[in-house]
Amino acid sequence: MQVLYNVTVSIDVNCEQEWRSWMRSVHIPDVMATGCFVQSWFSRLNGSEEEGGATYAITYVARSKEDMDRYTEQHAPALQLDHSEKFNGRFAAFRTMLDVIEHYQYAG
Repeated sequence: MQVLYNVTVSIDVNCEQEWRSWMRSVHIPDVMATGCFVQSWFSRLNGSEEEGGATYAITYVARSKEDMDRYTEQHAPALQLDHSEKFNGRFAAFRTMLDVIEHYQYAG
């Protein structure tokens, strides 16, 4: 069963462009290079800047719970530490994991 790993980050608007650039060029490629995920999306929540920060969702797709567990145990601590050290005090994040029950795709 596939697992979606979603990281929602609210980032200070004063460092938003630096953070976006770093996420796209460094962090997301590093996460994908672990081999634990087969796909990812980097999205911005509409209207989030009204709360004093911009909010983004990064969603990764793992093939299995085992791949997700391997990421959590072997890779996540160091990658999360890199993010925390680089943007210390300028973001809030929360993470969720979702088991995919079914996947539909429009064929039209």
